[in-house]
Amino acid sequence: MGSTVVESPKSESVFEPTTGVRPVGLRAQSLNKQAASNKPVIAFPLRARVALSLLLMWFIGIGALYFWVVHTDAQEPWIPPVMTVLWFIAGVGVLTLLYWMWSEFVLFGTDLSNWARELRKGNLTVRMPTSRRGCPSIRIREQINAITDDYQAVSRMQQQRLNRQEQFLAQKNHHLSVLYEVAANVNRSNTLDDLLKGFLTTLQEVFKAEAVAVRLLDAEGQMKLVGYVGLDNHIARLESSLPHPDCLCGWAASEQVIIAREDLRQCGLIIGRPMFKQERQIEMLAIPLSYREKVLGVYNLFVSRDQFVRLEEEHELLTSIGQHLGMAIEKASVEEDARMLSIMEERTRMAHELHDSLAQTLASLRFKIRLFDDSLQRGDQKIIWQELEGLEKNIDEAYAELRSLITHFRAPIDGKGVVRAVEKLTDRFKLETNFDVFFYHNWNLQDLDRDVEVEVIRIVQEALANVRKHSKASTVRILMYSSEEGRCSILVEDDGIGLPEPLPAPNPTTGEHIGMQIMQERAEKIGGEIQFESDPDEGGTLMQLSFTAPPVRQLSELVGKQAHAN
Repeated sequence: MGSTVVESPKSESVFEPTTGVRPVGLRAQSLNKQAASNKPVIAFPLRARVALSLLLMWFIGIGALYFWVVHTDAQEPWIPPVMTVLWFIAGVGVLTLLYWMWSEFVLFGTDLSNWARELRKGNLTVRMPTSRRGCPSIRIREQINAITDDYQAVSRMQQQRLNRQEQFLAQKNHHLSVLYEVAANVNRSNTLDDLLKGFLTTLQEVFKAEAVAVRLLDAEGQMKLVGYVGLDNHIARLESSLPHPDCLCGWAASEQVIIAREDLRQCGLIIGRPMFKQERQIEMLAIPLSYREKVLGVYNLFVSRDQFVRLEEEHELLTSIGQHLGMAIEKASVEEDARMLSIMEERTRMAHELHDSLAQTLASLRFKIRLFDDSLQRGDQKIIWQELEGLEKNIDEAYAELRSLITHFRAPIDGKGVVRAVEKLTDRFKLETNFDVFFYHNWNLQDLDRDVEVEVIRIVQEALANVRKHSKASTVRILMYSSEEGRCSILVEDDGIGLPEPLPAPNPTTGEHIGMQIMQERAEKIGGEIQFESDPDEGGTLMQLSFTAPPVRQLSELVGKQAHAN
């Protein structure tokens, strides 16, 4: 008892075809049958037929008398006066009949004119008079009245259609206004909490609900109450988690249908106390939340019985709101995942930056501290002072690198292109190491994407750092090449001792020996590859970075091309 599945109403056609269709009533059908019998539309009444018969007999009598006088050659004195009287009476009869016919024609024209004038005024109840006895135009009048009946029926039908169309448009306008408020609230929200708070408040105001709640399906199969308005806090704690799909809300979510519960006492029995003070007057709707066939949960509307009756016709609106909210929740979830991914990427980038700068100096410092400890145990004062000076120098380098990270925390980019940035790295490397450094470039690209530029500079920076700390080289060559199509190659070569075999495995715990791995990750990030070559006999190491980067088109170039085309 108390649970009802609200099915989607069948779509009703707003417009109905009328071509070739005319409503015909019983009276019109009767008149159609009379018309089909080929009866004359002008019906002389009985009085007219009697008058015509008498007049015909009168003329026959006059003709007979005239025939008798001519053939008998009668010379009676009474004949002329009798013939005069007879012709006079016949003339009066003919004139009377003509006058009657004229008066009937004038009366019909007057009634027809009055009918047409009232009809043009919009009075569809006007009819031709048909109550007068002996009217010869009675059938024409009835046909005209039948046409008026049909016209009135068509007008009534069109008015009904117009009313239905107005109701349909008013309902759609209401739906659009509600959806607009929901969409505006979604666009104004920055977090899921703001989204739910604004959504719940909007629904409560629009539908005049006693309470509104949103439940989402979690990974454990529970319907979690994530937002509510109008519910008692204690009730909300009791309903914070419901089984799915055992409860009514879970059933609505799994079946993707709107379910109504007319009696909330069953919900009160489940949680152990009434949900509302007048729960007999409150009814609940459970509307599914979904996005692209993915079940997210439900939202509940707790409304009065009167409002519940009105909401039974809002099935389409309630479903659309559920889809909008489902899309907004899914969007918020995706944005949260993207934010977490961005944080992870930023942390990875920070780790790479720390490795490329401070971590290497600290690793060297830790190694020298161990050597200093050994020197202290041996007691050699000269070596101790030398190592102290080395420690002091390393500490100064670490401090300088730390200050650089705090100040900039970015690759040395000055906006003048990747060639200029690599050249500055080369000059600094030459100054710090006193190596023989040769820098050549044949770079045809005007510009690179900023992210690609950062990764390239960091790879070159790490390669030079490895040369300085591990290669024991004296000469370094740096070559840069790019074609106009975007094929790029950067080579860093030294004449040092080469790479050890086998290469030491990276140690994520201590952060040692992860430089080459970081360089590989940076190369993959820009869609390129990196290769290391080393000759154990002759020595020397070669690092080559290859990638394809299409030239970046500036907005000014695009606008210029469009203006030239115009």
